[in-house]
Amino acid sequence: MWQLSLTTIIWAFSFPIIGYFISGKMDSYFAILVRTLIAFLVFLPLINYKIQNKLKLIFMCIGALEIGIMYLFYYNSFLFLSVSEVALFTIFTPFYVSLFYDLFSKKFRFIYLISISISVFGAYIIKEGSISDNFLKGFILIQLANIVFAAGQSLYKYISNKFNITSHKEVFGYFFSGALIFSLAAFIFLGDFNKIPKDSTSYFALIYLGLIASSLGYFLWNKGASLVNSGTLALMNNAIIPVSIIINLTFFKIDIDLKSFCLGSLIMIFASFLHYFLNKKTKDF
Repeated sequence: MWQLSLTTIIWAFSFPIIGYFISGKMDSYFAILVRTLIAFLVFLPLINYKIQNKLKLIFMCIGALEIGIMYLFYYNSFLFLSVSEVALFTIFTPFYVSLFYDLFSKKFRFIYLISISISVFGAYIIKEGSISDNFLKGFILIQLANIVFAAGQSLYKYISNKFNITSHKEVFGYFFSGALIFSLAAFIFLGDFNKIPKDSTSYFALIYLGLIASSLGYFLWNKGASLVNSGTLALMNNAIIPVSIIINLTFFKIDIDLKSFCLGSLIMIFASFLHYFLNKKTKDF
């Protein structure tokens, strides 16, 4: 549990760093590549080359999904949404986590549609009267990021438990290698080489994101995910939201209607807790 709590604090700083120092100031695909490369180099010396090839490939695919593909949607969402909106709209992730666990366990709980509908209503209140094409694009992008992130962490937990993985640091090199391969391909084919930054501030931001948010953050999060039940994991996915919003309010200007934002946020947080208790009632693992 402490791994998830510490990661929550670490990742809360990532929202404003990406929003104010990365998005729109450098090529997003370059930023993804650099932070993934740094994280891979951290775990490269710890790789266990003796594990079976099947597991190597599985963890590479999980990394490509949870980081590589997720980042493509996540970074681009900042082009259409404010930092606070990006943080808030990750609130849907627990629903996706539960849905993927249902997929793995071959069952579907329709009762979760209640909490999902309430959360969608909260999101609508926040942007009522100001929903634009750009907002909808950003909202869809962050939901796609939420979906692949939920799928990745759910699959990591499932595989770790199934194969009794106890030394997570020995497989995380494969996790980041999969993300690195995907990120490199994305930069080569989609990146803008003219938008590679030259200032030191940008590289300090990338170093923090790669060394702390990516390498330490994803390691602690996925290890913690393998140790708790999926109901707790779902709820912890939303713990980052109030922390990140407080940081954004404290250190950066907030750029949305505060009244609507607070009301919609409360409704969405209520939906999150309702989802958690529904999880407990159905005796989720």
